[in-house]
Order: sequence, then structure tokens, then C-alpha cells
Amino acid sequence: MKRGKLLNAPLSALVARVGHTDEIVVCDAGLPIPDGPERIDLALMPGTPSLLTTLDALLCELTVEKAILASEIKSVSPRCHQLILERLERHGAEQGKPIAIEYQLHEEFKARSVRSRAIVRSGETTPYANLILCAGVAF
Repeated sequence: MKRGKLLNAPLSALVARVGHTDEIVVCDAGLPIPDGPERIDLALMPGTPSLLTTLDALLCELTVEKAILASEIKSVSPRCHQLILERLERHGAEQGKPIAIEYQLHEEFKARSVRSRAIVRSGETTPYANLILCAGVAF
């Protein structure tokens, strides 16, 4: 049995497979998921699991160098935005490398998701609660 905190087998395998600059989308329950990227659907019912819980699980084992969010989250869901930024800042400090934050319009975000390695769907129902994690290197 794994010793780490991340117990979900598909998520754990995903983290083991990603390389530097690979992108993982962590999304709410409503983001359209295109054909192509691996789909890891964790959503059970509205709100479960939350985007933040899903993000926390991934950050247990993933090195991240950049995160991309939809610019609309700043005005539409400011509390969620702040909580995401706090987690990313804390994770950057823990890994010893800050995480760059970028924003793009939601339509651009959706178009970019097509080229991601995987899309991890949470049960989150907060508008624009989506982010792309760009893998870094642990050395």
C-alpha cells in the first residue's frame, strides 16, 4: 500500500506519468471536457469533492511551476480565487520554488484544455473554479 497521502489510483498514476511542462486541468463540475485528454471524474454530487480538496490531493505529490486560471474568476468568484491563490502560494513555499500565476479568458482556457495531459473533474459548483497546473521539476 502507498505511504503517501494521495490514495486515488488514477490521480497517483497521473502524477507519476507527468513530465516537465505537462498540463493538468482541475475543473468544476460544469467545464466541458473535450475528447483527447485523459478524464479523471471524481464528481459524486454537487460540491463533492470540492475543487480545493481535489487541488490539495494533487499538490500532495505534484511539483508545479505555473498555474493558469480564467480571468473571470477574479470578479465572479473572488473568494474561491483567493483560496486557490493561498494554496498555490503555500505549495510554492513548500516545494522551494514559487508558482507563477497566469490568467486567460475562459474561452481561451477551454480551448487550451484540449492539449492537457488529463482533466480532473471535481464536484465544484462555483463559477469559473478551474485551473491548469503546469508540472515543474523536483530538482
